[in-house]
Amino acid sequence: MSSPATIRRLNALALFQTFVEERITAGDPPKGLEAAWAARIDVSGATWSMAKSGARPLGDKLARQIEHHCDRPAGWLDEEREPTGLTPAEQQFLALALKTYRGTNSDGRKKLRQSLKAFGSGA
Repeated sequence: MSSPATIRRLNALALFQTFVEERITAGDPPKGLEAAWAARIDVSGATWSMAKSGARPLGDKLARQIEHHCDRPAGWLDEEREPTGLTPAEQQFLALALKTYRGTNSDGRKKLRQSLKAFGSGA
């Protein structure tokens, strides 16, 4: 189970990702979307940047503010939910794993799978 701060941050990131996807689909350029999001949730760009990176936890006041500006009920950010979509770090990892998998022979692929299984099981 994740900590309340992590749950809030992940949910806020999911809202931000949805905002970005909607704006890009509407034809907005990616540049400037961070600032547009910060303006939408009524915070400074620096505040959003720190909250996004985890350097500043989302307190109750900021959490309720984000929920209000995103038409979510109070407490929405506090509820753990399944992630939707891949984070940039997950995308990079999968791209690296796929490149490695495709760039080796069957023995290499077998070793890669075994390494990932062993790592995942804590062995």
